[in-house]
Amino acid sequence: MALSSVPVDPAEPEPSTSDGSGPAVEWSGLPEPVRARLAELGAAAVGALPQVDVPQALRAVARFAPAKRARLGGSAIVAGLRDVPAFRTAVVEWCRENRPAALDLGGDDPVAVAAAAVLLGEESAVHYLELVSRRASDTSLRAERDSAVTKLTKAESELERTKAQLAELTGAVDRVRAEGEVELERLRKRLREQGARLREARDAAAAAEDVVQRVRAETDTALAALTEQRDRERDRAETERHRAARAEADADIARQSAREARQADEVRLALLVDTLDGAVTGLRRELALGGGGPRPADMVRGATTAQGTVGRVEDPAALDRLLALPAVHLVVDGYNVTKTGYPDLSLADQRDRLVRQLASLAARTSAEVTLVFDGAGVVAVPVAAPRGVRVLFSDPGVLADDVIKALVTAEPEGRPVVVVTSDRAVADAVRRRGAHPVPSAVLLARLGRI
Repeated sequence: MALSSVPVDPAEPEPSTSDGSGPAVEWSGLPEPVRARLAELGAAAVGALPQVDVPQALRAVARFAPAKRARLGGSAIVAGLRDVPAFRTAVVEWCRENRPAALDLGGDDPVAVAAAAVLLGEESAVHYLELVSRRASDTSLRAERDSAVTKLTKAESELERTKAQLAELTGAVDRVRAEGEVELERLRKRLREQGARLREARDAAAAAEDVVQRVRAETDTALAALTEQRDRERDRAETERHRAARAEADADIARQSAREARQADEVRLALLVDTLDGAVTGLRRELALGGGGPRPADMVRGATTAQGTVGRVEDPAALDRLLALPAVHLVVDGYNVTKTGYPDLSLADQRDRLVRQLASLAARTSAEVTLVFDGAGVVAVPVAAPRGVRVLFSDPGVLADDVIKALVTAEPEGRPVVVVTSDRAVADAVRRRGAHPVPSAVLLARLGRI
């Protein structure tokens, strides 16, 4: 029913009249349903009010989604309604225009009527709030009473079940007691019989004790002899074990010495082969052997040999042919390739990706691969690289381009060297030294097939 028709208890305080003589609303003691209703109305209004009507503390709340305002900013909204009369008046005006039913003091919902009275500043708001609090308290008491009645009913059922179980257990105890008395009498009879047998057994035990003492003396004598023999055998076995361990250690030392000697012989043999190979190469160069003179075809008149340097490689197939050459050395200008192929990655990720791709290429082609990066700005140089790829970082003050040129110059004349770079100056320099320059895009196209 409507709040306006609810009878007022004579003992309750009468709602204050319009002359302001009644009690004021205590905002800090608002019932939780009324507080939630005020937060809901304020949350609905604060998003639609002009910014000038919204207190500074609530402007952040006004930017929340409508569904979150009351939940996240409810306390701030209620505090604004309490402390800022202009904001409360603006909310009332908004409710009159958009939710007139929210200000209806004759509605059926006590919570809504109490919230409307608080917003409108009605002197009867105190009465409405007391009524809401009383109804909430009555509801809570009824819930507690119903819970207590339910618990009592359950306890009575449990008591009845316990009584039935107790009666059943009492009968079982009586039956067990009767059976126990019968069993006790039977055991007493057996005990008497066992007493007679025990006396006979004691006599036999006394006779057996004499035999045991005699046998124990004989056993102690034999055990002492066996112990002495066992100690002698243990000492002999310990000596043999030490001797075997010493022999095994000597064998390990001999095997290690033989292995080290074999490794030293292999190193000396490899050095000897390298020395012989260098000597043969030097002797061949010194004696100008190997058909270095003019061939018959070179003596034909009417034609001229084409002049020039090593040409550029323009496609992956030509690069594959170069990488198939014996003892080929592939030198890669690192950042020139990575910034052409995947510039969006960080420098560390660029290096890691290129190193992994070149490791796969080295495994497929058996080429010697040297990857050169500019060392400027590199915080930590990796301590290891994948197998088959040599990763170099230029020293401070040294350009990676200079390192690449030095690598090409260091190679012996006649060894095929392929330099991957799109830097024209580097490409021209290594071409003059007999290397094959390859654009970075060609290598990237070749790596894309791995």
